[in-house]
Amino acid sequence: MEENDSSLSSSDSGSDSDTDQDINLIHYRSILQGLISSGDMPPVYGDKEDKRFLKIPVKPDTTALDASEFALMTKQCSGILESKRDSGRQNIIDLLSNREKGIYFNNNLSHAKKCNINNRYIPNEMSIVDGCRSKYFCGIFSKDGNRLITASQDQTIRVYDSSTVPYVSLHKITARDVGWSIIDISFSPNNEQFVYTTWSSALHLCSVNDKNAIQEPLSLIKNDRRFCVFAATFSSDGKEILGGASDGCLYIYDLNERRRTLKIAAHAYDVNSVCFADDSSHIIYSGGDDGLVKVWDRRSLVESSPKPVGVLAGHTDGVTFIDSRGDGRHLISNSKDQSIKLWDVRIFSGAQAAESTLKAVHQHNWDYRWQEVPTKVSNCRKKLEGDTSVMTYRGHVVRKTLIRCRFSPVQTTGQRYIYTGCGMGRIFVYDALTGRVKAGVSKHLECVRDVHWHPIRNEILSSSWDGTVGRWIYIDKNELPPETDLDSGTTLRRSLRLARKK
Repeated sequence: MEENDSSLSSSDSGSDSDTDQDINLIHYRSILQGLISSGDMPPVYGDKEDKRFLKIPVKPDTTALDASEFALMTKQCSGILESKRDSGRQNIIDLLSNREKGIYFNNNLSHAKKCNINNRYIPNEMSIVDGCRSKYFCGIFSKDGNRLITASQDQTIRVYDSSTVPYVSLHKITARDVGWSIIDISFSPNNEQFVYTTWSSALHLCSVNDKNAIQEPLSLIKNDRRFCVFAATFSSDGKEILGGASDGCLYIYDLNERRRTLKIAAHAYDVNSVCFADDSSHIIYSGGDDGLVKVWDRRSLVESSPKPVGVLAGHTDGVTFIDSRGDGRHLISNSKDQSIKLWDVRIFSGAQAAESTLKAVHQHNWDYRWQEVPTKVSNCRKKLEGDTSVMTYRGHVVRKTLIRCRFSPVQTTGQRYIYTGCGMGRIFVYDALTGRVKAGVSKHLECVRDVHWHPIRNEILSSSWDGTVGRWIYIDKNELPPETDLDSGTTLRRSLRLARKK
């Protein structure tokens, strides 16, 4: 369940009539929204901020991963597998020397070898792109990398030209019917439109490049102030939008017919994330607060009696985000159990494992939105019986909000890495092949909800609740002048103040 005030809880029920109680609810909600946005809202439980980081395993168990097809595919795509020509010669100087000698095909480095070189320079230093006096919830690049859209709790959507550096602000859009905040944003495949979701019974469709374009509401249900679409994404042909909502249902909206064409009861609790498995748009993945990841086949879905193709069980708490590798076989899921899991959808979990997950979720009594991560959760290393995940990645903190995780880009990294935001203001980059943290850098002052790697440039965008959007690039700190101190935090804090004054 996404962060929200208690009056917006998905478990609430009531009439949609405009009674005095409803009017008072709107009034109090607007007051609460103002307090939250201004940063004056006191902690619900009076807890002090937890500054502890989770203990990162020194040597994660990669037994299943090493024997998997995922490991082989990733090694091939990221240039790790040695050819006979490169045997024992994997440093950059030797690779370039071999290219000049004409050893490689067409005297050029392969895409995999280029990824191999690029992966040695993981972004490690942040500069601030923009700032505001509110929390940033989303920040994503278009598929071609030429546009960037951010969304914050002040109801503002900001559009940038990200084809060059520095980014150029194009325009701002004031979102409608927001409630708590803008929750999710998704680009259309042609990068000309985007859809955003809120605590509203409708999606909202907008133009990327026209700031005066109409924001078209796409209604999913009858008006309900306690309804929210937590995640939305376009199909590969741009004709449909898939959404997951607070009522535990999946929705499909047909843009040609301008109506909802499918609604299925998918999870016991909120559906926090959805995505398509690949460009065919036939297979759908969903992750919910019940801790389960489910796989659906559009071609066999019946609205009256929906049944998933399979279930992936192994998490012991709600799933906050899922991301597909795009190959129709592998996906990752981020969870409130403080882990990311890698899955092969050809290996489903049994009914007993699903029941064990549901039981584990029911046993939790901590609220990830307000409370510290309990020690029994952060230190848990025991694998759930029946867990069919290929690999588990630990080290980041999942609290306060639905923190996101993704595969690194094909174009520049060969999808070698898995990266995520963190409830403690860090971004984490995990080596997908070893489970170890390649980069875990703390520069933000508050939790990082969204992260997005530029599709063709070696830079990462981070959207934080400290009111800033960060751009991460690689800097060789050994070559900096001796008076430069990147770790002192002074540069960030001064930049943060300046950004917030804009």
